[in-house]
Amino acid sequence: MTPLNDQAAAETFLAQPGPRWILKHSNTCPISSAALEQVEAHLAAQPLPAALVVVQEARPVSNWLAAHLGRVHQSPQLFLIDGGQVRWAASHWSITADAMAAAQRA
Repeated sequence: MTPLNDQAAAETFLAQPGPRWILKHSNTCPISSAALEQVEAHLAAQPLPAALVVVQEARPVSNWLAAHLGRVHQSPQLFLIDGGQVRWAASHWSITADAMAAAQRA
């Protein structure tokens, strides 16, 4: 996954064509660790461009994404982005490989 450590990187990632995933991840939260495992499993089976925002390391990017995407910050939080818009979103235990597969098919 591409790390998003600043707003410019996030803007560039969002502007690229086609569907893509963004995971907002906390490196101190066990729920977030489980979500990361699910995301990695899904990406291994169904690759798409994906980016990772570690909230402890890139809080300004996390806050910018929340405002830009019109979503309240949560961690973990996963977005399927297409055309710069949120096509699907989930947080916490709702982030599963099966849910991601279903979102990609929709």
